[in-house]
Formats: sequence, structure tokens, C-alpha cells
Amino acid sequence: MIDNNNILQKLDGLEARYEEVSTLITDPDVIADQSRYVKLTKEYKDLGDIMDARRRYINCLTTIKEAKDIIANESDAEMKEMAREELTENEELQPKLEEEIKLLLVPKDPEDAKNVQMEIRGGAGGDEAALFAGDLFNMYKRFCDKKGWKLSITSVSEGTAGGFKEIDFAVEGDNVYGTLKYESGVHRVQRVPATETQGRMHTSAATVAVLPEADKFEVNINEGDIKWDTFRSSGAGGQNVNKVESGVRLRYPWKNPNTGEVEEILIECTETRDQPKNKERALSRLYTYIYDHEHQKYVDDIASRRKTLVSTGDRSAKIRTYNFPQGRVTDHRIGYTTHDLQGFMNGEIQDMIDALTVAENAEKLKETEL
Repeated sequence: MIDNNNILQKLDGLEARYEEVSTLITDPDVIADQSRYVKLTKEYKDLGDIMDARRRYINCLTTIKEAKDIIANESDAEMKEMAREELTENEELQPKLEEEIKLLLVPKDPEDAKNVQMEIRGGAGGDEAALFAGDLFNMYKRFCDKKGWKLSITSVSEGTAGGFKEIDFAVEGDNVYGTLKYESGVHRVQRVPATETQGRMHTSAATVAVLPEADKFEVNINEGDIKWDTFRSSGAGGQNVNKVESGVRLRYPWKNPNTGEVEEILIECTETRDQPKNKERALSRLYTYIYDHEHQKYVDDIASRRKTLVSTGDRSAKIRTYNFPQGRVTDHRIGYTTHDLQGFMNGEIQDMIDALTVAENAEKLKETEL
């Protein structure tokens, strides 16, 4: 039974790679090459999880084999009874371990571990769309607080009646992109707006984009080509704001690798009163912008190879409806509905994300056909 086990054959091939990587990450040349070292330590951790599952799986198979042996050949009734118990326990465990291993063997998206830049824009629906964009931002902020992630706003354009026409923010933490990537797309709301005197229900929308933050070594920018200028940022902040030139503006001539055309990227950052901090944040957004555009081709390739239900990759696709009169939220990609709209808007979105992750993993499993 163990000899011709398909799963074990796959795992045996990975054992040699695990040994190799564990040697490589102690090599001074590898440690000196920061980008290679980061990739290898991540691979080492992922392979470590698989090796741990392999050890438990082999123990399980060995125990089943030994228990069957005892039942068939042992005359002592008490020993037979113990063997039967062990057999039942491990035969129940075997399919669970196999499922766990199959999921561990699904190729991980290398972007999953990254921090993200997010954008929320009010879509069709004027003031009501801006208010909804504000509600979505608060929902994500509460979710990030629950996860212990750090959220920092990079730029804001407020709606005339509240909320945001547009808000950009960065989120830092553990496996942020892997968790939030399913949120990209159009979010639709159905409710009676506070601005509506007749009590009629309106439908409006907001678009959410989630971009994995670019690593410095993945995007080549000639920082000497960046033109910087500073300006006085307006807005709340009393006396200090108008006297200090803390806002920064960056212009960068970027050659689009897909079209060969040079276009100017303009980024402003007025987020803090500290000019060096604003510079650093503007630079980080430049990296992410270029990364997103240069990687769009790469993302499209993946999406066309793997048309999964979940990560449509299409930012114009309507992914979710928030229906206030009925108190429900429905994700159209997997037909998942929760009737706790209040809790959902309060940042209780993990169950929805888990359901989306399970759906995507199920599709990936079909493809890898173990």
C-alpha cells in the first residue's frame, strides 16, 4: 500500500529539494543576494510545512499496516482490540491528511505574502456612491484592526455629502494580499439613501482595487530621472499647514514595456506633515504603480490560463451586492450569502474570504489533478 502511493511519490521528490534549500540558505553568497535569499527562505518555510505533513502521513500509513498485521496474525484478544481501535482512528485520519497534503501541494501564489495598496472609488450613483465607498473603507479598516494589520491612508478625495470619491491606502501585515485579493472588483449597494426624501431604493456602486506592493528589486526605476517638487498642502491642520511645504509631487518618465511609449507618471502625497515621509510614500506608490502596469501582462497570462471563478482579474466585474433592506450580502462568484449585513460592515468578513479561498483551492486542485 505504501509502495505505490501516488501522494508519497510526489512528496519524496520534494524531500531532496527541502534538503537542498536548507543548505542554500546558510550559504554566505546566497545571504548576500537579498532577493534570492528572501525567495529561498519562503520556499524553505513552505516545504517545511509539507515535510511535516509527510511525516504525519507516513506514520498514519505505517500504523494502519501494523494494525492490520496484528489483527490478522495475533492471538491475544486484548492486543487485537487495541489494534482495531488504532486502525479505525488512522483510517479516519488518512483522507484528512491526504486532503491537507493536496492543498499544500497546490502552487502558492508568490504574491500572497505581500503587503497591499488598495484603492476604493465611488462609481455610479453620485453622493450615495461616495457614502458607500466610505462604508467600505470603514469595513476594511475594522477588518485590518481585528487582524492586527497596519493601515495607512495615502491620498483622499472626499465626497460632497461625506464618504469618499476616492481613497487610496496601504495595508501591512501577514499574508495581506493572499487575504484581500478577492476584494478586487465592483461592489454594489442597494438601499434607501439618507438624501432621499421619498424613501425610494437606490442602487449605486464602488470599485475596489487590491494591488500587491512591489518589492524594490522587482521594478527597475532610475531614481535620477524622478523630478520632485514640493508644495504647501491644504486641509485640516491649523496654522502649520500653510507655512510648511510638506506636500510632495513626483514626476517620472516611464517607458511602457508593452507599447514602448513613454508616459509621465504623476504622484502627489500630502498624507503627513513630514516631507521625507511623504517622499518615501510617494516613491512606494510609484513602485507599486509601475509594478501593477508591468505585471498586468503577467496577471492576464495567469488569468487566461486559469479562469477561476474567484479571482476574475477583471476589475470591472460585479462581485458582490450589499442589500440593506434585506440585511444581506451576496458574493456572486460563489453564490455565498450572509444575512448579517451589520456584522459584515463592521469588519466581520473573514467567513466570506474563507469561502472564496476554499472555492479557489477546489478549482486549483482540479487542475493539478493529484
